[in-house]
Amino acid sequence: MQTVTLNIEGMHCGGCVKTVERVLNGLDGVTQVDVNLEHACATIQYDTNRVSIAQLIDVVENAGFDVQPI
Repeated sequence: MQTVTLNIEGMHCGGCVKTVERVLNGLDGVTQVDVNLEHACATIQYDTNRVSIAQLIDVVENAGFDVQPI
């Protein structure tokens, strides 16, 4: 298991947090997601054999947010 924290720009409310959680948890290999609205980031625990950081970033960007790895 690997853990990564991503900066996520464009989250404004609890609905945004739920969207980010939903798209990340929808990926096979993601085991835990903690989204922090105040700090505009998400910490994700995932299986590197099943999902990549690029895939994590892609699904969040496809949901309408700007993403940068920390």
